[in-house]
Amino acid sequence: MVDCEKEEALNLQKEFEWVLHQEVHKGLEQIHQILTECATRFPVRLYGHDNSNKQDKFVLSVPSDQVKCVVTLTGDSITHADINFKVTRQTNTTIVRTTIQNDCPWKLQQVQDAANHLQQAINHIDDVGKNYKFKSSDEVLHMLGNILGSLQRGRTSLIVPRKRAMDDLMRSLNMKSLNPNLSEDLAISFYIQSHKLIFAIYQLTNNHGTMKYDSTHAESSVPWLNEVLVFFTVGLQLCQQLKDKICVFSQYKDFTVGSRPSSPSQL
Repeated sequence: MVDCEKEEALNLQKEFEWVLHQEVHKGLEQIHQILTECATRFPVRLYGHDNSNKQDKFVLSVPSDQVKCVVTLTGDSITHADINFKVTRQTNTTIVRTTIQNDCPWKLQQVQDAANHLQQAINHIDDVGKNYKFKSSDEVLHMLGNILGSLQRGRTSLIVPRKRAMDDLMRSLNMKSLNPNLSEDLAISFYIQSHKLIFAIYQLTNNHGTMKYDSTHAESSVPWLNEVLVFFTVGLQLCQQLKDKICVFSQYKDFTVGSRPSSPSQL
């Protein structure tokens, strides 16, 4: 019976070493391919690819011509926009017109943030190297945790835009991109939410002494954003699958490369 336990332990140890030396690198290579493919979709300089001159044109509008915004997206910035929207003050409705010009673009920080997190995830894999010999499951889990964290932050950057107070929106450096400037009771914002570019208008009103703001949104789907999110999701899934496989061995705390536990009770 003892001999059977020893043989089971040795077989488990061999499987553990095979996973560390073969499966981990195979899984990392697959994840690396997905992430580098994702990098080629970003309209910024990223991991040897430079798509910062890539241009796309979008029309963001809502019914009744209340909002119409035609934008040119170059890299991670709006380099040109013709903006028209209706504003109602008391009983009057006026049309506000403003533009964004090439010499003062509107920066979409979410795109650069997501690209930076993707670059970090790729770097975690590159830092290991194909010939590196992992020595323990904890070592692998630590690295996979770093990759997962970077990918989750990158994906969240695009899916969940940061909420900003009206004052912050009005004082934003991006508001200086507008020509002419808006009146003090108005602010606008461009941001990414999932696979869409959103244009938002905020109007500050005084309702019997209480200040509040109303908002109107228009949106347009951005094809490359959809592709990027798919790659982020696949990368996260592959990384989690590899982590789950390694977690099977993480309960065997005495497992290190070259060790030979004498029986399962000692694992």
